[in-house]
Formats: sequence, structure tokens, C-alpha cells
Amino acid sequence: MICEPTACIRFYGHATALIELGGAAVLTDPVLRGRVAHLRRRRPHHHPERTTDTVIISHIHQDHLDRPSLERLGRDTRLIVPLGAGRLVRRWGFHRVDEAAPGDLLTVAEGVSVRATHAEHSGFRPPLGPRALCLGYVVTGGGHRVYFAGDTDLFPEMAALGPVDVALLPVWGWGPNLGPGHLDPLEAARALTLIRPAVAVPIHWGSLYPLGLHGRMHHHLIHPPHTFARHARELAPAVDIRVVPVGGALCHDGERWG
Repeated sequence: MICEPTACIRFYGHATALIELGGAAVLTDPVLRGRVAHLRRRRPHHHPERTTDTVIISHIHQDHLDRPSLERLGRDTRLIVPLGAGRLVRRWGFHRVDEAAPGDLLTVAEGVSVRATHAEHSGFRPPLGPRALCLGYVVTGGGHRVYFAGDTDLFPEMAALGPVDVALLPVWGWGPNLGPGHLDPLEAARALTLIRPAVAVPIHWGSLYPLGLHGRMHHHLIHPPHTFARHARELAPAVDIRVVPVGGALCHDGERWG
């Protein structure tokens, strides 16, 4: 007998994942096209196959808040955005918009909720703004709790996020270097010692690269999640690390994630 999964996390590349809990679907930072500003997608992009109940936006950088991708989902899509971003997305024609700050709890569906958390990152949208908060989110439903970190550096309050079943942690970016406000593979492994999830999935890797730099990006497109897994085995051996390929899924069968 084949058991239907009780929960699934589907990874679509970069920071885009569909979190299915309690019968509801929450989509994170959707980038659903092959080009965003000066960035190109390494592989064909994937699209969610089911209707999204709510989209959560971690911050308003172009590779996380992408207007054409949101428009593909439809302007009736409900958006939860950081405080300071509501005016921008309403100007784009979206009318089901909730702004959130750390600590805010919002209902997605019966028995499914999203709590906004702090993120240590820059909230300015180049080149002209605006500026908004940066957030992570804990999605709760169906007996599971999933932490989506967005973009962030380490911060002490990570220790207060648990208990968490699955943590979706960024382990790189889109270029050959990382600036402040990001986790590299080692820092992401250190984050596990604070969050203490049962399972961790590396995200924010292997999808986007700057135009003209593909030849220099091979290492950074391939290795960050595996380097993260190696550091995690040393620093947080109790955490089950699952490297989910772009287009892949991590599902719970009622007993375990696999």
C-alpha cells in the first residue's frame, strides 16, 4: 500500500519552495522565470503544480520579490510581505496584501498559520528603494513546523525559533562572493546549533548566476549544499541534512521525512 504524504516541501530553486502542510500550500519568495534583472537561471525553471493559498515574501530584493513571477500567480493571490513593502505590491495591482513584522501571527487556512520572525539582512530595494523589514517565517500546520529563513546572517534569537521539524536555510547566494547579511555553508551549519531542527534543507544555491559569469560560477553553483552538509555533520550531527535538488521534494509519510 502506498501512503499519501501528510506534508511536502517542494524546492523550485533559489529561495522558492512550496510548503504543503495541513492541506494548505504556502509559496516562498517566488522566482518563476529564467531571468531576473542581471541574473540568469542555470536550469529550466519549475512551476508549482497546485494552487498556492498564500505567498510569503522574506524581503524586497529583486531575486526574492519578483513582480512578473507574482503576476503569473495572479493578482488575486494573497501576499504576506514585510512591513514597508505593502504599498509597493499594492501599486502593482495586488489587493490581498498583509504586512508583517517579527512576532506577527497570520492565519493561512484552518489549522495552518505563519509567524513572522526576524532576519538579519538589508531591506533596501536597489536602486531607488523602498526600504522594508527583512523576515523569516515559521509555517505551522498538520502537526509540523517549518522554518523558512529567507536571507539572513546568524542572530542569537534563532535559538528561540524551535522546536522546528524542518529548517530551510540559505547556504549561498547568486554570485562568486557573499556580502554581509548572508549565511555561507559554515555559518548555516552554525545556525543549526541554535535552531536545532530535526531536518535541514539547504536553499538559495545552484539556480541563479550573473550574466557573463557562468564559467566562473561552477563551484558556487554545485558545492555549497554539500559543504554545508559536511560542516553540519561536525557541528550538528543530530540534524538530518537533506539536499533536495531543484524540482525535487521532501515529504513526510506520517512517520518521517524522506
